[in-house]
Amino acid sequence: MNILETLEKIWNTSGLATIINQFGVDGFRQLIMIALSCLLLYLGIVKKFEPLLLVGIAFGMLLTNLPISGVYNPMYWAGTGKPDYGEILFHGGVLDILYLGVKTGLYPSLIFLGVGAMTDFGPMIANPKSMLLGAAAQFGIYCALILAILLGFDGQAAASIGIIGGADGPTAIWLTKTLKPELLAPIAIAAYSYMALIPMIQPPLMKLITTEKERKIKMEQLRPVSKTEKIVFPILVTIVTCLILPSVAPLLGCLMLGNLLKECGVTERLSDTAQNNLMNIVTIFLSISVGATARYDTFLQFDTLKIVVLGLIAFSFSTLGGLLLGKLMCKLSGGKINPLIGSAGVSAVPMAARVSQTVGQKADPSNFLLMHAMGPNVSGVIGSAVAAGFLLAVFG
Repeated sequence: MNILETLEKIWNTSGLATIINQFGVDGFRQLIMIALSCLLLYLGIVKKFEPLLLVGIAFGMLLTNLPISGVYNPMYWAGTGKPDYGEILFHGGVLDILYLGVKTGLYPSLIFLGVGAMTDFGPMIANPKSMLLGAAAQFGIYCALILAILLGFDGQAAASIGIIGGADGPTAIWLTKTLKPELLAPIAIAAYSYMALIPMIQPPLMKLITTEKERKIKMEQLRPVSKTEKIVFPILVTIVTCLILPSVAPLLGCLMLGNLLKECGVTERLSDTAQNNLMNIVTIFLSISVGATARYDTFLQFDTLKIVVLGLIAFSFSTLGGLLLGKLMCKLSGGKINPLIGSAGVSAVPMAARVSQTVGQKADPSNFLLMHAMGPNVSGVIGSAVAAGFLLAVFG
């Protein structure tokens, strides 16, 4: 084989030649996806939009859209039947193998284990009424679900889109991978993007719904929560919730196990591993696997744009639901509850609680709402998981 034949063979087997040969059909769309992945990398690295997940998602998107790379093969995941796991392990690409953790629900559950180990349910236990705010802030899930059906999506797709309103990325991935896996990429990207944009989306809605007087309300200090209460809580919640909605056991069970490891006082090493090393490893695998599903042939569709818009509607209505119930509770309590904490009912912990604190302090610099807002915030984590279990039971 001479040098010219060698060069010709290298060229013919290159991804660049593939793009040029397919330019009229698929090549142009691949270039768009490569450019989009670079844009998401910019947003994650430079603008710091949920960088721990967005960087991995964007790079997974980049890898899967590079032609003939073989890292991810959608043929293994097509259809509604059970994938051939043996075939995937022996012949699949590296991202096919990593995607097994998404398909089985392993990664979202392990993420919840880490979240539980980092979460303090004390503010919610001290003020059980805050659970109502966490429940009200799931309102956007059902609004988006109805709108999605009206726009022509089937029930499974509508449920997957609606869960974006819970502002909980792992829950959105967990539900979508079962109900509508082909929509996993746009739903995951929308969910994490809106979580990153909480400081921009929520304050205008908070100021629209609440008055200056309401934003200045100072709340009484929360009562101390005993160690026994903190230990019993995750056990009791697991038993009650999983008896009612068994489908939510993987998510909620791992969340409560992580919290129990944190609170019981005898598993510090396990709690530390769940919060740090395990959480970091799973985040890498989860993000790059989800990004791999964002292929040019499925992502560049009009439905993707509709999902992004519906996700924003879902998130906004969830914020409004928490705020409106907060205003009602403010009136019923005689002005003792600041309605701003209702917006923290979305489950983006602790970002949403910090936004409540920030907006409250702009109205009155001496106002400290963070611990009060953490009650609805951690309630929202439970609420979004329960909502996902309910939707899975209905549409699964």
